[in-house]
Amino acid sequence: MLTIAPHPLLDLVSFSAELPRPLGELASPPELLALLRADAAAPLQRSEDARQAVRDLLRHGGFKPTGRSKPASEYLVRAAQEGGLSSINLVVDACNAVSLHSSLPISVVDLDLAKPPLHVGIVGPGARYIFNASGQEIDVEGLISLHDADGPCAGPVKDSHRTKTHAGTRCVMALVWGTSALPGLATRAARWYRDLLEASGATTTSG
Repeated sequence: MLTIAPHPLLDLVSFSAELPRPLGELASPPELLALLRADAAAPLQRSEDARQAVRDLLRHGGFKPTGRSKPASEYLVRAAQEGGLSSINLVVDACNAVSLHSSLPISVVDLDLAKPPLHVGIVGPGARYIFNASGQEIDVEGLISLHDADGPCAGPVKDSHRTKTHAGTRCVMALVWGTSALPGLATRAARWYRDLLEASGATTTSG
Protein backbone atom coordinates (compact mmCIF):
# COMPACT_ATOMS: atom_id res chain seq x y z
CA MET A 1 0.00 0.00 0.00
CA LEU A 2 2.84 2.41 0.80
CA THR A 3 6.24 2.77 -0.86
CA ILE A 4 9.09 4.73 0.73
CA ALA A 5 11.90 6.40 -1.21
CA PRO A 6 15.43 5.82 0.14
CA HIS A 7 16.38 8.38 2.79
CA PRO A 8 19.50 8.38 4.99
CA LEU A 9 17.74 9.60 8.14
CA LEU A 10 14.12 8.51 7.91
CA ASP A 11 12.82 5.79 10.24
CA LEU A 12 9.16 5.84 9.26
CA VAL A 13 6.68 3.54 10.99
CA SER A 14 3.16 3.38 9.58
CA PHE A 15 -0.02 1.50 10.33
CA SER A 16 -3.66 1.55 9.32
CA ALA A 17 -6.64 1.44 11.64
CA GLU A 18 -10.22 0.44 10.95
CA LEU A 19 -12.69 2.04 13.35
CA PRO A 20 -15.68 0.14 14.78
CA ARG A 21 -18.03 3.01 13.97
CA PRO A 22 -17.78 6.38 12.20
CA LEU A 23 -15.25 8.58 13.97
CA GLY A 24 -17.86 11.12 15.00
CA GLU A 25 -19.56 8.44 17.11
CA LEU A 26 -16.41 7.54 19.05
CA ALA A 27 -15.66 9.57 22.17
CA SER A 28 -12.13 9.93 23.53
CA PRO A 29 -12.04 8.21 26.94
CA PRO A 30 -11.00 10.25 30.00
CA GLU A 31 -7.66 8.44 30.30
CA LEU A 32 -6.76 9.52 26.76
CA LEU A 33 -7.80 13.12 27.36
CA ALA A 34 -5.60 13.17 30.47
CA LEU A 35 -2.59 12.42 28.25
CA LEU A 36 -3.07 15.73 26.43
CA ARG A 37 -1.46 17.53 29.38
CA ALA A 38 2.23 18.35 29.06
CA ASP A 39 2.92 16.97 32.55
CA ALA A 40 0.92 13.74 32.18
CA ALA A 41 2.57 10.45 33.10
CA ALA A 42 3.33 8.68 29.82
CA PRO A 43 5.33 5.66 28.61
CA LEU A 44 7.49 7.91 26.41
CA GLN A 45 9.26 11.10 27.43
CA ARG A 46 10.09 14.00 25.14
CA SER A 47 13.67 15.30 25.06
CA GLU A 48 15.77 18.06 23.58
CA ASP A 49 17.87 15.46 21.73
CA ALA A 50 14.75 14.16 20.04
CA ARG A 51 13.61 17.65 19.11
CA GLN A 52 16.93 18.40 17.43
CA ALA A 53 17.03 15.03 15.65
CA VAL A 54 13.58 15.62 14.17
CA ARG A 55 14.63 19.04 12.90
CA ASP A 56 17.69 17.46 11.28
CA LEU A 57 15.41 14.94 9.54
CA LEU A 58 13.27 17.72 8.09
CA ARG A 59 16.28 19.76 6.98
CA HIS A 60 17.72 16.92 4.86
CA GLY A 61 15.71 17.82 1.75
CA GLY A 62 16.28 21.55 2.10
CA PHE A 63 13.20 22.36 4.18
CA LYS A 64 13.58 24.91 6.99
CA PRO A 65 11.72 23.67 10.11
CA THR A 66 11.40 26.99 11.91
CA GLY A 67 8.69 29.49 12.76
CA ARG A 68 5.32 28.46 11.38
CA SER A 69 7.02 25.53 9.65
CA LYS A 70 8.34 23.89 12.81
CA PRO A 71 7.57 20.19 13.39
CA ALA A 72 4.02 19.49 14.54
CA SER A 73 5.36 17.85 17.71
CA GLU A 74 6.94 21.15 18.78
CA TYR A 75 3.67 22.99 18.26
CA LEU A 76 1.90 20.47 20.47
CA VAL A 77 4.41 20.92 23.30
CA ARG A 78 4.01 24.67 23.27
CA ALA A 79 0.21 24.51 23.07
CA ALA A 80 0.05 21.97 25.91
CA GLN A 81 2.31 24.05 28.13
CA GLU A 82 0.49 27.31 27.45
CA GLY A 83 -3.06 26.18 28.05
CA GLY A 84 -3.62 22.56 27.19
CA LEU A 85 -4.63 20.71 24.06
CA SER A 86 -8.30 20.61 23.14
CA SER A 87 -10.00 17.38 22.20
CA ILE A 88 -10.65 17.00 18.45
CA ASN A 89 -11.63 13.37 17.91
CA LEU A 90 -10.45 9.96 19.08
CA VAL A 91 -7.90 9.42 16.30
CA VAL A 92 -6.41 12.91 16.49
CA ASP A 93 -6.42 12.99 20.29
CA ALA A 94 -4.43 9.75 20.40
CA CYS A 95 -2.09 11.08 17.72
CA ASN A 96 -1.52 14.30 19.64
CA ALA A 97 -0.91 12.51 22.93
CA VAL A 98 1.74 10.22 21.44
CA SER A 99 3.38 13.02 19.48
CA LEU A 100 3.41 15.33 22.50
CA HIS A 101 5.22 12.85 24.72
CA SER A 102 7.51 11.20 22.15
CA SER A 103 8.72 14.40 20.42
CA LEU A 104 7.96 12.75 17.07
CA PRO A 105 5.59 14.32 14.55
CA ILE A 106 2.78 12.03 13.41
CA SER A 107 0.49 12.31 10.40
CA VAL A 108 -2.99 10.83 10.10
CA VAL A 109 -4.96 10.60 6.86
CA ASP A 110 -8.39 9.29 5.97
CA LEU A 111 -7.66 6.37 3.64
CA ASP A 112 -10.95 6.87 1.80
CA LEU A 113 -9.88 10.40 0.86
CA ALA A 114 -6.26 9.65 -0.08
CA LYS A 115 -5.97 8.46 -3.68
CA PRO A 116 -3.57 5.57 -4.34
CA PRO A 117 -0.80 4.96 -5.06
CA LEU A 118 0.70 6.25 -1.83
CA HIS A 119 4.40 6.93 -1.40
CA VAL A 120 6.74 8.79 0.93
CA GLY A 121 9.51 10.99 -0.40
CA ILE A 122 10.95 14.51 -0.56
CA VAL A 123 8.54 17.05 -2.04
CA GLY A 124 9.59 18.71 -5.29
CA PRO A 125 9.88 22.43 -6.12
CA GLY A 126 6.91 24.75 -5.73
CA ALA A 127 4.60 22.34 -3.92
CA ARG A 128 2.00 23.76 -1.55
CA TYR A 129 -1.27 22.58 -0.05
CA ILE A 130 -4.15 23.86 2.05
CA PHE A 131 -3.90 22.64 5.62
CA ASN A 132 -7.03 23.95 7.31
CA ALA A 133 -10.67 24.82 6.69
CA SER A 134 -9.79 28.52 6.40
CA GLY A 135 -7.81 27.83 3.23
CA GLN A 136 -4.36 28.61 4.61
CA GLU A 137 -1.48 27.10 2.63
CA ILE A 138 1.91 25.71 3.56
CA ASP A 139 4.96 25.56 1.30
CA VAL A 140 6.23 21.97 1.56
CA GLU A 141 9.08 22.09 -0.96
CA GLY A 142 11.96 19.93 0.28
CA LEU A 143 9.92 18.35 3.09
CA ILE A 144 9.71 14.58 3.57
CA SER A 145 6.01 13.86 3.04
CA LEU A 146 3.29 11.40 2.14
CA HIS A 147 2.08 11.71 -1.46
CA ASP A 148 -1.05 10.34 -3.06
CA ALA A 149 -2.09 10.46 -6.72
CA ASP A 150 -2.87 14.18 -6.43
CA GLY A 151 0.43 15.18 -4.78
CA PRO A 152 1.75 15.69 -1.23
CA CYS A 153 -0.98 15.29 1.36
CA ALA A 154 0.61 14.85 4.80
CA GLY A 155 3.90 15.49 6.54
CA PRO A 156 5.67 16.14 9.82
CA VAL A 157 4.68 19.83 9.91
CA LYS A 158 1.02 19.97 8.84
CA ASP A 159 -1.27 17.54 7.06
CA SER A 160 -3.32 18.51 4.02
CA HIS A 161 -6.91 19.47 4.69
CA ARG A 162 -8.15 17.33 1.79
CA THR A 163 -7.20 14.03 3.47
CA LYS A 164 -7.89 14.90 7.10
CA THR A 165 -10.20 12.89 9.33
CA HIS A 166 -13.84 13.91 9.73
CA ALA A 167 -16.98 12.69 11.48
CA GLY A 168 -17.58 9.97 8.89
CA THR A 169 -14.03 8.58 8.83
CA ARG A 170 -13.85 4.78 9.16
CA CYS A 171 -10.28 3.92 8.11
CA VAL A 172 -7.07 5.87 8.68
CA MET A 173 -3.35 5.59 8.04
CA ALA A 174 -0.92 6.93 10.62
CA LEU A 175 2.71 7.75 9.89
CA VAL A 176 5.19 8.23 12.72
CA TRP A 177 8.04 10.39 11.37
CA GLY A 178 10.97 8.80 13.17
CA THR A 179 14.67 9.26 12.55
CA SER A 180 17.61 6.85 12.57
CA ALA A 181 19.22 9.13 15.16
CA LEU A 182 16.57 7.87 17.63
CA PRO A 183 16.61 4.11 17.03
CA GLY A 184 13.47 2.29 18.12
CA LEU A 185 11.57 5.40 19.20
CA ALA A 186 9.22 5.48 16.21
CA THR A 187 8.38 1.80 16.70
CA ARG A 188 7.55 2.37 20.38
CA ALA A 189 5.48 5.46 19.57
CA ALA A 190 3.51 3.63 16.87
CA ARG A 191 2.83 0.71 19.22
CA TRP A 192 1.54 3.07 21.90
CA TYR A 193 -0.67 4.87 19.36
CA ARG A 194 -2.08 1.53 18.19
CA ASP A 195 -2.76 0.50 21.79
CA LEU A 196 -4.73 3.70 22.41
CA LEU A 197 -6.90 3.12 19.32
CA GLU A 198 -7.37 -0.57 19.97
CA ALA A 199 -8.58 0.23 23.49
CA SER A 200 -11.52 1.99 21.82
CA GLY A 201 -12.30 -0.92 19.51
CA ALA A 202 -10.18 -0.13 16.44
CA THR A 203 -8.44 -2.87 14.48
CA THR A 204 -4.88 -1.91 13.49
CA THR A 205 -2.56 -3.35 10.86
CA SER A 206 1.16 -2.66 10.34
CA GLY A 207 2.30 -0.88 7.17
